[in-house]
Amino acid sequence: MSTLSIATAAEVFDLLRDDLAAIEQEFSRQSASNVEVITDIARYLIAGGGKRIRPLLLLLSAKALGCTSESRIRLGAVVEMLHTATLVHDDIIDEADTRRGRPSSNTTWGNAKCVLAGDWLYMQSFSTALEERNFRVLELLISLTQQMVEGELLQIEKLGHLINEEEYFDLIFRKTACLFKVSMQLGAAITPSRDFGDPEEIEAQLGEYGRNLGLAFQIVDDVLDLTAAEDVLGKPVASDLREGKATLAVIHALERGTGADREAIRTVLADRSFTRVSHPQILEILQRHGSIDYAMDTACAYAEAARLTVADLPDSEAKRALLWVPGFVTSRDR
Repeated sequence: MSTLSIATAAEVFDLLRDDLAAIEQEFSRQSASNVEVITDIARYLIAGGGKRIRPLLLLLSAKALGCTSESRIRLGAVVEMLHTATLVHDDIIDEADTRRGRPSSNTTWGNAKCVLAGDWLYMQSFSTALEERNFRVLELLISLTQQMVEGELLQIEKLGHLINEEEYFDLIFRKTACLFKVSMQLGAAITPSRDFGDPEEIEAQLGEYGRNLGLAFQIVDDVLDLTAAEDVLGKPVASDLREGKATLAVIHALERGTGADREAIRTVLADRSFTRVSHPQILEILQRHGSIDYAMDTACAYAEAARLTVADLPDSEAKRALLWVPGFVTSRDR
């Protein structure tokens, strides 16, 4: 393991500030349409902020390999556009009222306009990616989109039902970790240099970092959904249970709980509400079986696996930043 120190948040921000600002401008430029409502919805979503972690990963992947081309800015906007399109569709599917502490776009514009705006953003992201004239880039993005759509459909089919850990990890890979993985792979796909060894191996190695990080990210998201305060989270707490989704801590408690514990959890998943069983009652069950700790320990293990994946990359500021990201993902509060 390298003795290279892990970057601080301030150092990572300093390293990427200009590139992230350029991606923000590119995203804004690419999401302008002749149809005013599309531009309005896109601007509203951009103004909602977010962590921009996917373009950040693409930038760090490219920087770690010495890439300085404009492609990293263009594709940074592409992955954020794709992510934003999925959020629009997610909010419609989940019938969400809020997103990041503000009314969700579908609350403001209605489902019909938002589903079409989401479709437009998907197509615009591909149109932007096409400018690369790079088949590998398109191959990665097409496969990613199929995986994400399959993930949404699988999740809808499993709503209200009990799932096992294997099914859970398959779902969160498709819904979240796949985009983290592809963001890292794109950084390699636009870097022509072979100074770092076999390009396919390097791409696979960086993709594995993204996969592990994405799994950690989603597990933490699912824990926060159960435990965070609504004003911090920016949306109603325990949304997953109310939507009939069994996440890792819940699956853990179901496997270890008493008959009464399992019945309580099943009731909430089936009712998709806390009418008969309260949220504090569910939390008590999870705490009693160590299920929240189990989920967080699992997230931390994936975060550490991500760090180990990039341990043998040449030392650089980008590598120090890649070593920082897993800690950021597992220690956040929203």
